[in-house]
Amino acid sequence: MMRNVGMKVGELARRAGMTVRTLHHYDEIGLLSPSRRTDSGHRLYGAAEVERLQQIASLRQLEFPLEEIRELLMHLDRVHEQLRRQRQLCDQLEVIAQRLRETGVAPVDELLRTMEMMNVVNNYYSEEQLDWLRQRREAVGEELIREVEAEWPRLMAEVRAELDAGTYPAEPTVQALMERWSGLVAEFTGGNPGIEKSLNSFYETEDTMPTGEAIDRELFAYVGKAMAARNQ
Repeated sequence: MMRNVGMKVGELARRAGMTVRTLHHYDEIGLLSPSRRTDSGHRLYGAAEVERLQQIASLRQLEFPLEEIRELLMHLDRVHEQLRRQRQLCDQLEVIAQRLRETGVAPVDELLRTMEMMNVVNNYYSEEQLDWLRQRREAVGEELIREVEAEWPRLMAEVRAELDAGTYPAEPTVQALMERWSGLVAEFTGGNPGIEKSLNSFYETEDTMPTGEAIDRELFAYVGKAMAARNQ
């Protein structure tokens, strides 16, 4: 059974009965890439990548070329993502229908806001990035995702307190908060620079977060100054 922490490329190659060179090639052509990293920076393959590797191996036995396998699996990922979004929307509609049955009032504004945010998010992330995020979510597990999501409002409140207190962005107390901030961003992006760029574009352009809360422009400007001081 695979450990929850994931496997390095050498271990996966040994247990899958293939060469490290083959796995590196799969990574280079965008067919299979590790989604996690250790604290020391080593890349790890999680359960989702092992499952994908099994799909690749099965298709290779059927003599499919690698390029066709890549296109097929990407299409399959897109279909799964579309189904996931449809299920998510269906669940939201069920909640609204239940509220309507219980109260006689349909929270239409809530539904419209949810659908609007789904469309907004889709404007900033490509299909490939959304697929990558879905795979990463599966790899790290729902428990860690919930922990990260719960930490964000606490961290923002602490940063806002320093901002209100007039603490200079380069002060150690603020820099310690920026260390936590960078860690949470890394948990979401998995070190993927494209995902981080899309995330930054979202916060720079939109006025509302995916949760429906207004984006605190003053706070994010303060974070920008603190990050600049951190990188000096």
